[in-house]
Amino acid sequence: MLVYLRLLKESFGFAMNALRNNKLRTLLSLLGVTIGIFSIIAVLAAVDSLDRKIKSDISGLDNKSIFLFKYCFGPSDIPDWKIDQFPDVNFDEYNYIKNNVSGVEAVCYQFFTNRENIKHDDKVASSVSIKPCTYEFIEIEKLDFAEGRFFNEQESNSGKNCVILGSEIADVLFENQNPIDKEVRLYGQKFIVIGVLKKVGERMINFGSNPDNTVYVPINKVRAMFGDNNDQFTPIIIIRPQESVELEDIKGELTQKLRIKRGLKAGEIDNFFVNVLKGATDQIDAIITQMNIMGWVIAGFSLLVGGFGIANIMFVSVKERTNLIGIQKSLGAKNRFILFQFLFEAVILCVIGGFIGLLLVWLISIALTSALDFEFVLGIGNVVLGTSLAIVIGLISGILPAISASKLDPVEAIRSGM
Repeated sequence: MLVYLRLLKESFGFAMNALRNNKLRTLLSLLGVTIGIFSIIAVLAAVDSLDRKIKSDISGLDNKSIFLFKYCFGPSDIPDWKIDQFPDVNFDEYNYIKNNVSGVEAVCYQFFTNRENIKHDDKVASSVSIKPCTYEFIEIEKLDFAEGRFFNEQESNSGKNCVILGSEIADVLFENQNPIDKEVRLYGQKFIVIGVLKKVGERMINFGSNPDNTVYVPINKVRAMFGDNNDQFTPIIIIRPQESVELEDIKGELTQKLRIKRGLKAGEIDNFFVNVLKGATDQIDAIITQMNIMGWVIAGFSLLVGGFGIANIMFVSVKERTNLIGIQKSLGAKNRFILFQFLFEAVILCVIGGFIGLLLVWLISIALTSALDFEFVLGIGNVVLGTSLAIVIGLISGILPAISASKLDPVEAIRSGM
């Protein structure tokens, strides 16, 4: 063991001497490894950061959440003109599903609607997203509160004049004041603020609206004001299944129960769509996977060039130290000692190049995180991967020069060095 530790130390010394004595040659050889490691880790770190950001943005909704309404999230074989003739889901169907479908953890009724202005005294927050919904919404989408709470079942059912404000809206209307129990005007009526959400920040993907610029109101208040058949509202039922329930089972039960409720006969097509958020997240995962593959392909060429560069410098190193190899073998050094000596040297050179590449990625990640509203993360997994790749490249590119050095005849090696 001590012999190999000493061998490693000597190999490190030879590698550092190669760096010092042949700076330009070694620099050019290391450049390929550095660029290769930098390219692949930069791409993987960027994709990982993007993946983390997207999953953080959609973490508020369970990816098993089901969206039941007249439209389809994706492409459909049914023509658009026919879909437009489908009836909207309604409040009665919301109650029916809540009471008759098994395996459901929460069911929420919500309107998609136009943006509105909301006022407090002389201050106006313009074009804010309005989300009329039932009290179960808080059980389906994760909302973090800075102040107050969400409206409860009694307030939801009675249609109380209360609202929850996103952080940006609260900042515009109340600046440094506490908005709780203050009045705002929406739809020409007074509403009492009972909750303010924590700031979420910019999202890359929003399923719906960003909570920072959203006002949540009891849907029964909006129904009482405008009725159920107003063109500016598109109703939707959101279902969160229980964890133990298979998604396909609950989709099948939902379809069957709603067909019965609507009196659809056998052979008639469904006049509604059961949309699952998981389909959208699966598409995102597929895109992320493709980006990773492209990153590996692009960086693979740089790694290939880097490997050839290291192999070249190792063959030159064997040539320059032929005399020394002959002396070592004449003094009893075994072939594997010579082989490991050059193999370790190749690995050390590659690891140095890899560390430089990782350092560049780390510095750029800090700069991008500071300059952009986006957290660029160089994870420990990517650091380990970069180091491992450098070691593998060193082993592959150094094995042939190391073998050629170990097989040199000591007499011929000493003679060629004279």
